[in-house]
Formats: sequence, structure tokens, C-alpha cells
Amino acid sequence: MEKFPLTKQGYIALEQELKNLKGVERPNIIAAIAEARSHGDLSENAEYSAAKEKQSFIEGRIQELEAVISRAQVIDISTVKADVVRFGATVSVADEDTDEEKRYQIVGDYEADIEKNKISLSSPLAKALIGKEVGDIAEYTAPGGRKSFEIIDIQYI
Repeated sequence: MEKFPLTKQGYIALEQELKNLKGVERPNIIAAIAEARSHGDLSENAEYSAAKEKQSFIEGRIQELEAVISRAQVIDISTVKADVVRFGATVSVADEDTDEEKRYQIVGDYEADIEKNKISLSSPLAKALIGKEVGDIAEYTAPGGRKSFEIIDIQYI
């Protein structure tokens, strides 16, 4: 079975989501289905159909989270002491074309969230950054063309 790398924070977030789905969302949807059933004919009951669809989504997500959590390889990045970019690193980079500075954390696939600047270990940018040191240039092909970033800082926080 394949292990999924997760940061400690990512693992906790997935556990909390699973707990919420099982303890709050699942009972709520069961109650909603019961309420919709009480309205009579199920073949023309939009509330029932919507509740069953939501139940299917919730149960699927529960199964997915249970599988990921059971195969998680939790990596405590606070103990990492490295001068190179590895899993869990928070990397500050400068775009070679625009001099715009950005900061990304390299995380597992299941905790990636570009809006929070958390990029997946399997993303092209993360692959370009892995193994590099401060001052190195990381190049990769983005949908908009070739990009290159200079690594300004590497932290494990």
C-alpha cells in the first residue's frame, strides 16, 4: 500500500474533517432524509433527491479520508534541519521575470491549497524546488510558459 506524506498540521486537519463528517454532517443528512421521506411520494420529492445526493457525497468523502488517514506518513517538519528544499519546507522565491516575491510550503497532495500557498509535492513547481538551496534557480514549465524562480529563503516551520 502506498503511503501518503502529510505534515502534522495536514494530518490533524484531515482528522478534524473526518470527525465533523461523521459526527455532524452524517447525522444531519440522515435527519434531512427522514424529513423528506415524511413528505410523501419520493419519486417527485426534490428534497429527498438532494438529501440522498448529499449523503452519497458525504459517505464517499468519509471513505476517502479514512483511506488517506490510514495510509498517512506524518512528517513532523519542526524537527527537520536542512539547507535544501524538502517536503514541508516553506520556500520564499523571486520570479526571475517580474522580481515578484512569493512564499510556498511544499505539502502532500491531500493538503495542497494554492489559496493558502500550499503546493503539492507532485506539482511541477515543487518538483523544480526540491533539492535546491538558497540562491539556486528553479525552472519549470507552467501553463503560461517557462518560469524560473530564485530561492531566497528556506524555512521548516
